[in-house]
Amino acid sequence: MDVRIGIQNSPRELGFETSQSAAEVEQAVAAALSGQAPHLKLADSKGAVYIVPASALAYVEIGSEESRRIGFVA
Repeated sequence: MDVRIGIQNSPRELGFETSQSAAEVEQAVAAALSGQAPHLKLADSKGAVYIVPASALAYVEIGSEESRRIGFVA
């Protein structure tokens, strides 16, 4: 699952691949935006943890879970 997080007042975004499902990521984002959690905390597939303050979130893009194609496509 590809995740991209935009941070306010920052020209770059965080982009990483996670083993969490789309529902788990969406639930964590919803909790951060509703005020239930003071920050958004997600882990990537390599074990790194990303913590972003909820007040600094600009957007969160949740990618697809399908496998990537390799090679030529007809």
